[in-house]
Amino acid sequence: MTSAQDEAPEFLEVGSGSAARRIAVRRRAGEGPALVWLGGFRSDMGATKAMTLDAWAERQGRPLVRFDYTGHGESTGVFAEATISTWLADAQAVVETYAPENPILVGSSMGGWIACLVALARTFKDHKAPSGLVLIAPALDFTQSLLWDRFPPEIRSQIERDGAWFRPSAYDPTPVPITHALIQDGQRHCLLGTNFDPGCPVHILQGMDDPDVPYTHALRVVERLPKTGTLLTLIADGDHRLSRPQDLQRLLTAVAEFPISAD
Repeated sequence: MTSAQDEAPEFLEVGSGSAARRIAVRRRAGEGPALVWLGGFRSDMGATKAMTLDAWAERQGRPLVRFDYTGHGESTGVFAEATISTWLADAQAVVETYAPENPILVGSSMGGWIACLVALARTFKDHKAPSGLVLIAPALDFTQSLLWDRFPPEIRSQIERDGAWFRPSAYDPTPVPITHALIQDGQRHCLLGTNFDPGCPVHILQGMDDPDVPYTHALRVVERLPKTGTLLTLIADGDHRLSRPQDLQRLLTAVAEFPISAD
């Protein structure tokens, strides 16, 4: 099945009633555990890293699934009305529908947090654990650790009073709404307060010049993961996007390290 970005996606219905939305999905057929791309906050499945991974999957004959969260890209829904719970439900539905057998979850920034949550949920429910996680600048607990805890009192007050603060973005000309609901809901999914085991090997790629997710945050993630099977690659001159040719090659190398066999 081809997966060119200019072809219409298929849509997966997620949720019910007023919470129902249509999640845009593109997938590629192949052999071995499916790769599932989980994008970042306000990103979409047409971003550079996602497309690089898709092109690699085509060359290697590997199955791959890309999708847009609610309120992102080609999916329906209002971004400002969604929360971590919303986007986690999207990811879980996509994985269960299109990649239920030992997927390799590749998560960027917020997608790294979502990937860990998906992996943990599958382990707790006695589903098959992922074959592996590749996490790029993983922003675990970012709503608390990287946003709320760093906001000055006046921004916190505005969020509590008005329900949202519109944060300027270096990646988008439109300010990003940071809602009170997003902050509150994120607290339900925080992982860094204790050790956790996603049930599979983890390879983290982290730039040390990342202004959004500092490399010290990646060190916190590593401290919470099992020592066996956890690998951290620090890129001294790497930024948050890690989309330079050399960074993209590191991503592909990390993905290729996981065996094709699901056994």
